[in-house]
Amino acid sequence: MANGSSTATMTYEYLMSSSIGSLPSTRTQSSQIAKTYRQAAQLFLTRRLPEALSTIEPVVVPPQPSADQLNGHQHSEDNGEDTPPSAPIAAASRGTRVKVWSFYLTLLNAIVELGPEEGKHQFGSPKWRGLVAKARDGSVWEDVVRDGYAGVEGDVDADVVVNLATLLLTHMPSQTTNQQRLETYLSASTAPTLDITAQHLSAPTNPHPPSLADASNGTSTPKALNSRLKLLELYTLHVLPRTDEWAYARDFIALSEVLDDERKDAFLQALQSLRDEKEHGAEREAQLRREQQEQLEQSRREEEARVAAEVEERRKADDDDDANKRPSSSRSSTSKPPQATPTPTSALPSAPQPTPTPTPTSKPRAPPSSSSSSSSRPAKKANPSAPPPAPGMYTRASSLLASLPTLLLSTSRSLSAHPLPLLRALLFLAALLLAFARRDIRQRVRRALARAWDSVRRTVGAGVKVSYI
Repeated sequence: MANGSSTATMTYEYLMSSSIGSLPSTRTQSSQIAKTYRQAAQLFLTRRLPEALSTIEPVVVPPQPSADQLNGHQHSEDNGEDTPPSAPIAAASRGTRVKVWSFYLTLLNAIVELGPEEGKHQFGSPKWRGLVAKARDGSVWEDVVRDGYAGVEGDVDADVVVNLATLLLTHMPSQTTNQQRLETYLSASTAPTLDITAQHLSAPTNPHPPSLADASNGTSTPKALNSRLKLLELYTLHVLPRTDEWAYARDFIALSEVLDDERKDAFLQALQSLRDEKEHGAEREAQLRREQQEQLEQSRREEEARVAAEVEERRKADDDDDANKRPSSSRSSTSKPPQATPTPTSALPSAPQPTPTPTPTSKPRAPPSSSSSSSSRPAKKANPSAPPPAPGMYTRASSLLASLPTLLLSTSRSLSAHPLPLLRALLFLAALLLAFARRDIRQRVRRALARAWDSVRRTVGAGVKVSYI
């Protein structure tokens, strides 16, 4: 037992001596990282995002291992020790780590917000798609934990976790991954790791390992408490509502050991207001959808009513045209028979009358003529096939004046329905008037008419001579 304790003491002393021996190189590397960070920040402020990314990437991305390092890594894997290579930022101080990782996440957010067109133009399509995928699928969190904190979830600085959660909250369509990551970090940060040897083996170049007080609940200093409160606010008031975990968020706030009673009340009120706002927003969206549907239905009904009114007006107009055409046609039909071949009334044959049998004592013919003339009048009245008398000038003028409004109405309707023929006629008349306004054209037309008349006159003269001969 004593032998085991002495071996552990020697191992701890060896690790401490190796860490102290690496302090000068660590300070040089930290100063180089700070210089690189300032250069990248200056490029970012001038919106030179590709140059800023290429400047900061060697600090946050592990270097490519050489052949000897690959062989050593294979040997360590055979011995059961798997220590993935860390980025240079893992050896920096806490303040430098927070600054560099916060800047890297801010730069990644700006790259994603460029949009597909500008992002592909500046970075190229494959590079931009890979950077966007880091923010939208949450893989950037795994990269930060693996490359900057040797894969230990609870060692990640709280400010870096806040920036990671904010980035995923902004760009991830589903917040399930963000919720799981935050829950893993919160559970890991509240459970301290007491294996000092494992900590030194996992990050031998890190001169600032997390203290046990910091790992207890992350609230050992006012700054750490502020970061922890930001993290809890993100988790309970933003991430959990996005996953519809309202009851769990309320229970988490009520049972939190970090929040005092005043902050718990504030968090619960904010959570309730967020829920009410979401419910009211859903109601407003439903109301807007109903109003849009009603407006569409009303527009459809108005359109149908307008079409029906147009059809009814067109039908009434057709009926009016037919009604106007019927009287005019009847008047024309009644006025046509007298115009055919008017016959004098005296020339019309009278109906055959029975001839009286002559008597030997016949009287003078005067009385029978009077009786025959008197009997011929009812015969003329009884003849239905006799045409009516010819209309006078007054009747013809009145019928012409009566049909004139109908003619004008039908002409106006035909012109309004088909204005192109009228326009063509007007254009033709205008062109004809413009042509005859020129003197040479008038003379040319006059000469052509004179030649035509001369040829006609000669033709008629020749015909007369031939007929005479």
